[in-house]
Amino acid sequence: MKPRSRSFVHATDAAVYVNAFALTGIGTVLATRAFLAMAGYPKLGGSGDSRLHIAHMLWGGLLMMAAILLALGFLGRAARLAGAVVGGVGFGLFIDEVGKQITDEPGYFYRPAAGIIYASFALLLLLTHLIRGRAADPSALDARQRTANAADHALTGVTTGLTAEQRRAAIRLVEGSDREVDAALVRLLTVVPERPPATPARWRTWADGAGRALRWLARTRVVLGAAVLCLLTEALLFAVWMSMDLFGGQLAREPQPGAHLAVALTEVASAALGLAGLIRLHGDRRAALRLFQAALLVDILVGQIFKFTADQFAAVIELGIDLGLLWVVSAFLAAQPATRSAGPEAALPEAGEAPAVSVVREAPSSPVVSEAR
Repeated sequence: MKPRSRSFVHATDAAVYVNAFALTGIGTVLATRAFLAMAGYPKLGGSGDSRLHIAHMLWGGLLMMAAILLALGFLGRAARLAGAVVGGVGFGLFIDEVGKQITDEPGYFYRPAAGIIYASFALLLLLTHLIRGRAADPSALDARQRTANAADHALTGVTTGLTAEQRRAAIRLVEGSDREVDAALVRLLTVVPERPPATPARWRTWADGAGRALRWLARTRVVLGAAVLCLLTEALLFAVWMSMDLFGGQLAREPQPGAHLAVALTEVASAALGLAGLIRLHGDRRAALRLFQAALLVDILVGQIFKFTADQFAAVIELGIDLGLLWVVSAFLAAQPATRSAGPEAALPEAGEAPAVSVVREAPSSPVVSEAR
């Protein structure tokens, strides 16, 4: 088969690097905003009557350039991870000053800028989710892409060695192939140096234990009920409050009336989805939980953009609550059987009661993604 030129090959571990880029950028924006607020928004480059000001957007651009040079000048996954982290810091510094580029007002405090920043990172994390879903489906890769990813694993093995799990995951990508290049890759993967798996740090062991305990707690009836109550209360209160402001004329006097109107509409949609889920909870639990998920996602992916515009970075607190509620609902949904439950109380353990073993196991994550974490 003639190789195709100028074509892109999907990296099975791309979600790891995109996720690192996004999370580093989010942390940079929050840290920068907090530092500048505590320091009184100092100017770098001049004081008093000086008109010189070196914006931190410039440092962001330099760091993004450094990330590109890392990716271009070095081989291997360590260089890609370093590029993702350095680039994430640079992107965070860059987009933190997006308000200065879209208005003639004092741009750093331009209120819609917070919504733009939030939307940018929300799209990046959504992209990470889509990439991870594609990597988890082996049928999404053709033979050429499997060969390229196995070769990438082999490159890592040549430089730093491979653990036994990494070696097996790489060989699985090309096993059963009758192509000469795949047979050569299998031979190379077999002889690259062995690297012992890293010993998990004590804090990681504690974190894994805490995560298992929290997942068990999230699947109890008490916690699910509290999460649903919080979801509905938040959506209904916001919807009623914003609707009263709208019809009472208060909304027109707000600094961002369009953002407040959008918040009201998204809260009405979230409340409608939440009530629909509550109605279906005793008939089709999986459908009800999916409706609760949809209600939260409407608020997280749409409503929060306008909440950040209206309330600025104070909206981070409500976002954290919504993400916690989404995690609880998603954890409970993952424990549900694939078919409809036999009765309304099935698979609902009480707090303090050991949960029943689910008849459906979670699909194993892609070994190629797991080994890069």
